[in-house]
This record gives sequence, C-alpha cells and structure tokens, in this order.
Amino acid sequence: MNSKLSNRVNEMATSATLAMAAKARELREEGKDIIGLSLGEPDFTVPDFVKEAAIQAVKDDFHAYTPVDGYGDLKKAIITKFRRDNNLIFTPAQIVVSTGAKQSLANLAMVLLNEGDEVLLPAPYWVSYADIAKLAGGVPVEIPSTIDSDFKVTPQALEAAITPKTKMMIYSSPCNPSGSVYSREELRALADVLVKYPNIIIVSDEIYEHINFTGKHASMAQFDDMYEQTVTVNGVSKAYAMTGWRIGYIGAPEWIARACNKMQGQITSGANCIAQRATITALENPPSKIQYMVDAFKERRTMILKLLSEIPGFKTNKPEGAFYVFPDISYYFGKTLRGKQINSASDFSLYLLEEATVATVTGEAFGDPNCIRISYAASEADIKEAMKRIKAALID
Repeated sequence: MNSKLSNRVNEMATSATLAMAAKARELREEGKDIIGLSLGEPDFTVPDFVKEAAIQAVKDDFHAYTPVDGYGDLKKAIITKFRRDNNLIFTPAQIVVSTGAKQSLANLAMVLLNEGDEVLLPAPYWVSYADIAKLAGGVPVEIPSTIDSDFKVTPQALEAAITPKTKMMIYSSPCNPSGSVYSREELRALADVLVKYPNIIIVSDEIYEHINFTGKHASMAQFDDMYEQTVTVNGVSKAYAMTGWRIGYIGAPEWIARACNKMQGQITSGANCIAQRATITALENPPSKIQYMVDAFKERRTMILKLLSEIPGFKTNKPEGAFYVFPDISYYFGKTLRGKQINSASDFSLYLLEEATVATVTGEAFGDPNCIRISYAASEADIKEAMKRIKAALID
C-alpha cells in the first residue's frame, strides 16, 4: 500500500478478470502457449454493417465533441430498441449514453450512493460491482446462492438482506459469471419484495440480453410497479462484439438520468463520435442479424459442458445465457497437485494457469469461493485443447 496514494485507490481491488488476462500475456511473452478463457470478450469480428456505418461516419466528417448524454438520433435508436426488444417506453431525457456500460454503472453509483449506503449484490456477481459501489462510499452486501439453485437468489434471501441502509441492488441477467437467466416469473417474485421498499433503486445489467438460449428475456422495468424504481443498463459490447468501441447506455427515471448526465459532464463528457454513429446502425437492425453468434455460443456451451463432465471434480449446471460456465471445483480444496496445495478457487485457477497453461478466473472475485469462471468465447479448437490440458493437469 502506497501512503502517497489516496485511501480510495489503495483499498480498491484490481479487476480479477483483467489481472488474469495480464498474467496470461506475461506468460505468453515468456514463450508459453497460454489459452485464454478468462476474458468476457466475443471472439467474433464486428458485423460488416456496423463497420460500414463507422467508415461512413468518418467520411461524413464526424469528429467534434458529442453531447454529454449522446447524439439525439442515437438516443432515438435506443428508445426504439427498448420498445422493440423489451417493451419499455422511454423519452430522450431518460437515456444517457456512456463510454461503456461500466461507466453507466459507475455514474449510477456516484449519483445515488452516500457513505454507508448498502448495495445488494446477488452472488455470484460481476467483479466490478462491489468496487464500483465502494468507490462511491457504498457497502456491498452479498446475497449468496449455489450451483444447486442455478445461482439464482430467492425472494426470501433477498428480503432477509434488506436493512434500513439498503439503497441499491445490482444484478445481471443473463448473469456474468454464471450464465443464469432470471425468468419473468422469477423476477416478478423478487419484485414483489422490492416494491415494498420504494427507496431501493434496482440496477438491471442486461448487457448479455441477446446471448440468451431460453429465447425469452425479461426486464425488471417491464413491471409497471417497478418502472420508477429500476434503471436498465445495456450496451453493444457483447451482442455486437463491439467491446473496444465502448458504448453503453441506460434507460432510467428522468431524475436519475439527469444526475448521470451531470456527473458524466464533469468526468468524460460524451462518448466517442464514430462509435456512436456505428451504434445507431447496430441498434436499428433486428437482433436476428446477430443470431449467428448466439447459435455458435450455444453449440460451444454444449461442447464445453460435455468436456467438463469428463473431468473429475467439476460440478456444473447448464447456463442459459452469456458465454460462461461457472463450475464448482471445491472437490479439489485440501488436495495437493504436482506438489502444490489447493486451498481455494484462487489456488486452483493459478494452478490451471501454471500447470495446464489455461487462463480462467477465480470465483472468489465474483462472490463465490467454490467456483471458477471459464469463458467459452473462444474457438472450438481452443476450447477442446484447453479442456484436454486441464484434464491432463488434474489426472496426472
């Protein structure tokens, strides 16, 4: 800990997914053949119709600062998307475009949380939720779940976690890291609890919305009695493979959107102009245009689950969305493998990196100490080879 740095940054955890990716890069630079299954990044290229829109934007000389909350015609495209895909009705004043959904989440935490406010995190949860909350003075409160419940929390567990200090709940569906998808009925059951506490703001992270193998996506804000209590967060990084383009957005009650606009105006101002123009085209096209990616992910899910079932000690469920599996590997705790003691998911993940040369992420970073996250946003050849290496490292 560096005393010259702020307590804020000294107490902040490094993103576990980015840290593992950095470690994998270091080993590659040393000449090791590392298969990376740690990052949540589609291995597809950006669709051609999106690329062409970006090229046209350059030719049309888009280069100036953009409005803080996004171009008007992009906000119109987002409103159309929300109506078409989610049956949600928003006005332009309720939309804020940001530099990635991560900034959208950070904006919300900064404008809604005061020191000591509690933030409910149904676990497992995306690694950055907890530290984003802490950065804004909030106190993360985990609501545990298990693989036996498909990593979904119950209304009873939710209600038990609420206190007079609870100000926010953040969840994702489809979920990163578990791939779990809350059905409309399951969300309604949670909403029946939350509606009794109108001061709690629900942040629904729907960035994996279209990578959903159930064919049905439900949004908390679809319930009339939750609309004014919910902020819907989305973006184009996952469904459109536009990770580096950094465009996220929210649909929110107007008072929250205005506060986010104010906050963003002092931090980054508007998002990249060319990426915004390309996003208009992405969102104006129907989800059927990217179905080929979803179909490929579904095939990979089937393959990786089969391969994992052949490895001793991996307990898996069947994720219904995103592109992750989140196996329980607690079977290995207390065991010694190739002279290395395994006492935690972090030990196990590091063992796989060093001995199997496969990069995964410890579940401890996601609020579940018994699991690891494996991304199958990789080629079939890499997935097969990775599973072969893991199996060899655990059986030898």
